[in-house]
Amino acid sequence: MNRIATLAAVAVLAGCATSSSPDSAALQAKFDAMIQADFKPKGIATLDRVKQDEAQKLCSNPEAWAGKSYEAARKRVEQINLAAVKWPSDGKYLGDWKQGERIAQSGRGLTYTDSANTVNGGNCYNCHQIDKAEISHGTIGPSLWNYGKLRGVSDPNAPASQEIVKYTWGKIWNAKAYNACSNMPRAGHMGILNEEQIRHVMALLLDPKSPVNQ
Repeated sequence: MNRIATLAAVAVLAGCATSSSPDSAALQAKFDAMIQADFKPKGIATLDRVKQDEAQKLCSNPEAWAGKSYEAARKRVEQINLAAVKWPSDGKYLGDWKQGERIAQSGRGLTYTDSANTVNGGNCYNCHQIDKAEISHGTIGPSLWNYGKLRGVSDPNAPASQEIVKYTWGKIWNAKAYNACSNMPRAGHMGILNEEQIRHVMALLLDPKSPVNQ
């Protein structure tokens, strides 16, 4: 029996060695089928969350971009996402840093246990250090301590500050506009935070009176 099992194993390995590898399209089809079979909607967490847009497809499977260079595809994705950024409807970029701090600290919302009317938090401390007073914070993203101060923003409304103010808004709204494969959630683009909430987070980062800039 042992000899038979050994011969069977050798035959399987030989078959694997001579068979051709599946192409990217075949692998993608298998992946899509697995997602549909294994993920189930529950509460507010529906299957639309596992549908990939162009940016997600590029960054999870760059080999699928046959006939294009990865760099060209990356630039295209960034252009698409930058065009999708919604700038402040009233031209005001900053709100209340105190509310911004509460939003940054909150990780509530968007899970299947939350109701549809749960107010989402930004969960910013999960990836960033923001205030030196915090004893626990993530390190996936860079420290945001002294964010505005280090960038010379003494007056967010001054013309000299507008470039960094606008960049910060765009980065929070849709990080993939500046880095196609950024790990940062697209807070505005994906509906995690609304315009008013983003204003408050902006104030936390850029208001000279915010504890972040002390």
